[in-house]
Amino acid sequence: ACRLQNVGEQGHMALLGHSLAAYISVLDRERLRKLTTRILSDTTLWLCRLFRYENGSAYYHEDDREGLLKICRLVIHTRYEDYTLEGFNVLYTKQPVIYISSAARTGLGQALCNQLGLPLSCMCRVPCNTMFGSQHQMDVALLDRLIKDDIEFGKLPLLLVANAGTPGAGHTDKLGRLKELCEQYKMWLHVEGVNLATLALGYVSSSVLAATKCDSMTLTLGSWLGLPAVPAVTLYRHEDPSLSLAAGLTSSQPVEKLRALPLWLSLQYLGHDGIVERIKHASQLSQRLLENLKNLDFIKTSVEDELSSPVVVFKFFQEYSNRDQTSHAAQASTIQHPIISNEGHIYDTFNQWLGEQLAQLVPASGVDVVELEDEGTCVRFSPLMTSAVLGTEIQDIDQLVDCLKMKIPVLTSTLQLREEFEQEVRRTISLLYIEDLDWPGLGVVRYNYHSDEKNDDKQEKELEKINTELLKKLNELESDLTFSLGPEFGGQKNCVYIGMVTEDLDVSELVETIVATGREIEENSRLLENMTEVVRKGIQEAQLQLQKANEERLLEEGLLRQIPVVGSVLNWFSPFQASPKGRTFNLTAGSLESTESMYLSKAQGTGSTPPPTPTSSLTKQRLPGQKAFKRSLRSSDGFSETSSVSHCDDLDKLDQRPPNLSPGQEQGPLEMERAEEQKEVMQAKTDTETIHSDKLPPDCTKAEDQASQR
Repeated sequence: ACRLQNVGEQGHMALLGHSLAAYISVLDRERLRKLTTRILSDTTLWLCRLFRYENGSAYYHEDDREGLLKICRLVIHTRYEDYTLEGFNVLYTKQPVIYISSAARTGLGQALCNQLGLPLSCMCRVPCNTMFGSQHQMDVALLDRLIKDDIEFGKLPLLLVANAGTPGAGHTDKLGRLKELCEQYKMWLHVEGVNLATLALGYVSSSVLAATKCDSMTLTLGSWLGLPAVPAVTLYRHEDPSLSLAAGLTSSQPVEKLRALPLWLSLQYLGHDGIVERIKHASQLSQRLLENLKNLDFIKTSVEDELSSPVVVFKFFQEYSNRDQTSHAAQASTIQHPIISNEGHIYDTFNQWLGEQLAQLVPASGVDVVELEDEGTCVRFSPLMTSAVLGTEIQDIDQLVDCLKMKIPVLTSTLQLREEFEQEVRRTISLLYIEDLDWPGLGVVRYNYHSDEKNDDKQEKELEKINTELLKKLNELESDLTFSLGPEFGGQKNCVYIGMVTEDLDVSELVETIVATGREIEENSRLLENMTEVVRKGIQEAQLQLQKANEERLLEEGLLRQIPVVGSVLNWFSPFQASPKGRTFNLTAGSLESTESMYLSKAQGTGSTPPPTPTSSLTKQRLPGQKAFKRSLRSSDGFSETSSVSHCDDLDKLDQRPPNLSPGQEQGPLEMERAEEQKEVMQAKTDTETIHSDKLPPDCTKAEDQASQR
């Protein structure tokens, strides 16, 4: 909906053209022929004047590759005179060769061969420069050698497809030298690319201006001007109209000529000044972004011409500053590939994340992520392809730069702390570091579950349960970090993925917290697993002890007291004082305990104060308002030392921890949880149901009452 709103009235004119074409097609044949001829000739004349292409013809097509396909057929008909009569037999005797750049659109060569019915051997990919010049420009010297080799093998060089703005980086081939080479070998030169739009401006670079001398070019006006559903245009020069008709570039059907009607209406509405203004605005946007990128550290740009480059490609690269141009002049305009493969993979991942973040934060900018052969993953800004539709303005570029300034410190901090986090985790016994180069963040960690269980499925489920609960606990902490299960596809299972971080992150505290939380979850899990067995054994032991207590009571009271009548009389004359005996079940220890001390303390009315609840000191104390995993202001100048965590160290810290905290200190999340847990255990122990050894008979109770009355 947002894109349709930005299309504006000129887009409505283009849509109206399709409706009018349907109505016009029902006119009588003579009127239809005159009207379509006028529309086609006017549109072709305007486009040739606008883009400085003199004496050209135009072919309008929906698919942007269809124009090049028709041009290939035209060249085949031109170079093979007997092709109309003998067909592919002529091609068999002298195989045609079509040359395209290695930086061309993906699948272009294969699509041409499939549509023309030619084998893939007829397609020759020309590598780009490797030593001198732009790494996205076609190597002219190598192309010359390839053409000579093909001629020696009896092949016929047919056509060369050059770029005025490669699909990835937006660089322009050396069209002047390529045109001379094509004239030397009688080849057809076809040019395509986004930089052809700048031919409509007053100032045009010499490299792009050379495209006006080529044999044909393809223009995609829909994306340049923000016009929906308008056809692409292929301008060409050829003197034989019969061959153009045979190749399909022209048609005798008037309805076919109505394809130009939506474009004719849109050009009428915009006018010459409106078209030039849109293209000029897109060029100004790219220049504004390029000027701001020059002042940013850790940002490398890859542009062909810093004065007029419609496409800006940049990436995050933490090696040299953009201002250090004197000592690294060779890297001023090109992005160097990292030496270490893992490092290059990490940079690709980080730049992928950067491009996605910028596109999400500033959607009106139209930035996207592009994969280049030498530079790797980069962020591309091509306003000629997006600004007219998205309505990009100067303030959007300023907002994009501001967002980029905020993301650069996050990227540098994460890249620096990534290695420290890996070393800290590898030194910790309970954690396993998972190397995932495709994850844009601090790293990936898994809590190791130590179990003697031989069933792999059960152990895998328990591992998943612990790490899932660990992720939940970490997300409940008050911190700026993001913890997740990783990407939806291709990620590791049963792991905790940690996202981007800032420079004040305390890696040691983070690892300690993960270990402590994981160990606590593991202990609780084992406690729940053993609870059923412990309770069952406790009940059996309680029954045995109660039976033994009954036998001891019989020996103490004697046999006479067990006789119904005699026992009542004997209890009345000589009451038997027996202290109640019972058992309590300690869930924490899993053992039975006597209730004598409990009754004694209640009878005396002076219950003993329970010992203070020990609290854990696995995480350092934070200042008021300070979030978790943040270094304090005193230690913010340097990174804290890392140390591994072991179970014995945890017990020592628990013993050395003072029972009460000072008012200026705060308990961490783990300390509070453990304190509450131990309070619940003490409460459960106090409120546990008391199991009495036996009930006193009614006669004995009556005798006790009478004795008390005496």
